[in-house]
Amino acid sequence: MSRPILATINLAALRQNLAVARQAAGGSRLWSVVKANAYGHGIARVWQSLVETDGFALLNLEEAILLREQGWKKPILLLEGFFHQDELAMIDQYRLTTSVHSNWQIQALAKAKLSAPLDIYLKMNSGMNRLGFPPDQVHNAWQKLRSLDNVGEMTLMAHFADAETSEGIAGPLQRIEQAAEGLNCARSLANSAATLWHPQTHHDWVRPGIILYGASPSGQWQDIASSGLQPVMTMTSQVIGIQHLTAGSAVGYGGQYRASGEQRIGVVACGYADGYPRHAPTGTPILVDGVMTQTVGRVSMDMITVDLTPCPQAGIGSQVELWGNNVKIDDVAAAAGTVGYELMCALAPRVPVIVE
Repeated sequence: MSRPILATINLAALRQNLAVARQAAGGSRLWSVVKANAYGHGIARVWQSLVETDGFALLNLEEAILLREQGWKKPILLLEGFFHQDELAMIDQYRLTTSVHSNWQIQALAKAKLSAPLDIYLKMNSGMNRLGFPPDQVHNAWQKLRSLDNVGEMTLMAHFADAETSEGIAGPLQRIEQAAEGLNCARSLANSAATLWHPQTHHDWVRPGIILYGASPSGQWQDIASSGLQPVMTMTSQVIGIQHLTAGSAVGYGGQYRASGEQRIGVVACGYADGYPRHAPTGTPILVDGVMTQTVGRVSMDMITVDLTPCPQAGIGSQVELWGNNVKIDDVAAAAGTVGYELMCALAPRVPVIVE
């Protein structure tokens, strides 16, 4: 490894976060959401640290097969179901649970030749208007599925667009209750925010995602600061250059930042091609030699520049934390106008990863 940038995955933190989610879930069973390659952490690297979960939830059939072939025997849920009818043969072979959100999927299940019935999650649109049956179609879809020999256990699934507040779940919960009236069914409703903060949504299965990786579902680290959740991914690099600015000197593309006086800045081996957010503005928090400081100027493809005024001892080779235990990924994301989810998922393949 020549370039000093590095991502470190802390498996002990991942196990701790699963325990926090388990405690928050009470008696509900727990799907650990590992979609998007475990939110950028690497599903092959991390799944064995989540073996205390009751099941894994993801999107890609390929990732589901990887888990099966690496020895996972408990449930796996395809959150978006199948995309083509011919995928049902693989879902059958690997004994996966599939969501159903459209009538064409019901028709495909009716025609499929399976070795045994498949467990189904019927997806309801509770107001987010992405996937799922509208509330007034849930009963009809449920009955159609229930009549099929290819369908085993069924669960009603929904998702919250705004589970950070009680107001955000009140309307969807009311619609879910009305749609499910008369159905004796298991339910899976709670995402990370609802798992932490709304126990009335827990029901049979919860589906925590971002909290497993130690970031806040609200995008505000303070909201989970006392929860026991710990960052799993730490991104580090080093100072590879020093520049001495005089008043009026510009930094980076477009010269958006200009020094107000004499200033020493560090050049760090990290840029948007590594997954650092290109739109992170001057003032984004960063740690140099254990001292909190800030970025200055535009993020380049391979480099960022940082103010070394608070850390006069820093020089070539000084250690830099882009995000992790000290610089919260939520704070970096908020400065860049995005969310920690995106930063995790954007970790570039060229960044070396170590697991500890």
